[in-house]
Amino acid sequence: MRVLLVAAGLLLVAALGGLVFLGRADSEGERAGPELAEAGQPQRIVSLSPSATEILFALGLGDRVVGVSRYCRYPAEARSKAQVGGYLDPSYEAIVALRPDLVVLRGGNPKFVNSFRELGLNLLEVNHDSVEGILDSMIELGRRGGAEERARRLVDDLQAQMHRITQQTARLPRPRVIVVVERTLGAGKIQNVYVTGSNSFMNRMILLAGGKNACGDVSVGFPVVSGEGIIRMNPEVIIDLVARDLRGGLSADEILSDWRQLPEVEAVKSGRVHLVDDDFAFIPGPRFVQLVEKLAGLFHPELKRQP
Repeated sequence: MRVLLVAAGLLLVAALGGLVFLGRADSEGERAGPELAEAGQPQRIVSLSPSATEILFALGLGDRVVGVSRYCRYPAEARSKAQVGGYLDPSYEAIVALRPDLVVLRGGNPKFVNSFRELGLNLLEVNHDSVEGILDSMIELGRRGGAEERARRLVDDLQAQMHRITQQTARLPRPRVIVVVERTLGAGKIQNVYVTGSNSFMNRMILLAGGKNACGDVSVGFPVVSGEGIIRMNPEVIIDLVARDLRGGLSADEILSDWRQLPEVEAVKSGRVHLVDDDFAFIPGPRFVQLVEKLAGLFHPELKRQP
């Protein structure tokens, strides 16, 4: 059975769009609620980006969110909001009907931006293609919503967690890693493999987690490689990103069994091919630190043995 995983689109926003979930940051936002609204602050927000939706809830502004895209599934409260289509097919009629005073969307699509502006909607474009873009958007959303102090605390917390992880791995050898974001699943062989290049958000996750991208320095965000190419790269660790709803009924063992066709690859030989299907791995938003921490544990299992 063959199933084509389309994680690259989910990963950097073709469909999903969006990362700090910090357990305590989220819970603080839900308990404290938004700060007292002042004149000029948006009261009816539509978010077309899962990552922006997560940030709004983390800032305690979730009660002002009146509409979300169909891909906004975290936190659970976001699922109760009105759905207004997806990143590539927003319903302008549904959005206008919600009377938003702010629409938040991922940047990079002038067509949609122009259409929203023609409708007279107030827009905020966010850039979540980099860690810096995510942190900057947290501050901007906090400023717009009157929660800038909370946003700065969350950013400081994220930066502290990144620093802690990089310090833990600083003196450890960096394993050669490939992160597979799309491939044909269940074919009994490795084919149509898209990996993370050096010019991508996921490459930054590899570096922060103490790894080295075996793909090398390529300008393409997600180059396609053959089985022979993977053999030449000879990664020590392979991360196979497969969103849970794109498995097509395949089990984890069935997905990973494809890699047995490359027994000469070091990662396969040593049993270091890992399936990662956590939802935060596909949304570049406030929970990216969870992904960095998970990857660090997979790259450096010795960390788990430290007291």
